[in-house]
Amino acid sequence: MLKTKYFIILLLLSLMAMKPTPPHTLYVIGDSTVKNGHGDGRDGLWGWGSMLATLFDTTQLKIVNRALGGTSSRTYLTKGLWQGVLDKLQKGDYLLMQFGHNDGGPLDDTARARGTLKGIGDESRAVYNPITKQQEVVHTYGWYLAKFINEAKAKGVHVLVCSPIPRNQWKGNQIVRSVNSYAQWAEQVAKKENVDFIDLNKRIADDYDSIGKDVVQTYFLTDHTHTNRAGAEKNASIVIAAIRELPQNKLKSYLK
Repeated sequence: MLKTKYFIILLLLSLMAMKPTPPHTLYVIGDSTVKNGHGDGRDGLWGWGSMLATLFDTTQLKIVNRALGGTSSRTYLTKGLWQGVLDKLQKGDYLLMQFGHNDGGPLDDTARARGTLKGIGDESRAVYNPITKQQEVVHTYGWYLAKFINEAKAKGVHVLVCSPIPRNQWKGNQIVRSVNSYAQWAEQVAKKENVDFIDLNKRIADDYDSIGKDVVQTYFLTDHTHTNRAGAEKNASIVIAAIRELPQNKLKSYLK
């Protein structure tokens, strides 16, 4: 009898200690500015996506950062990374994406072969990929974004597209913005596919202008692209501020 009561007490305690599984998940995809390395801050570098878990109520929404450094919108697809995310997406989940920093590279160089065609059109180019040693049809930056968006939407997922964060490059007292490039193309695709858009490039650039070059410089340890923890926290806070302003998106209901 005592053993039975002891077992019941242990069972009740274990059930009380178990955390309920959140009903929905926010998946984040992108490059190293979203998740640097393993996302653990080694070498002092962080992506803004790694900060999101501290800003959401993770008892209600699970945060999964599937960004990978070095990827473009093209290689996120061709390396099978997108399929790995798509297979896990469930109706009611959220997908937050930011690509563009690596899309401007060569299409078929022997180092990375990760570039995409410029723009958002349907044009394509057949190339021999020296990395995979196979022929490959390369599409526009916008084509890859649209593929991610539409395949996620088909599963009932809420999609948010971010323009790429600005680099630590200045012209006078202003950060250099993306002009007629990836920021604008990301916005055009989001509008065309009727999903939410966060102009992260402009928002962060405006914030950097306001705090000044000397402060911004402290966010970048090694180059003009990758941020330290303070920089990642700053950029994540700007993402969150933008989410709060989205009129119809329910993602803000999960914010702390």
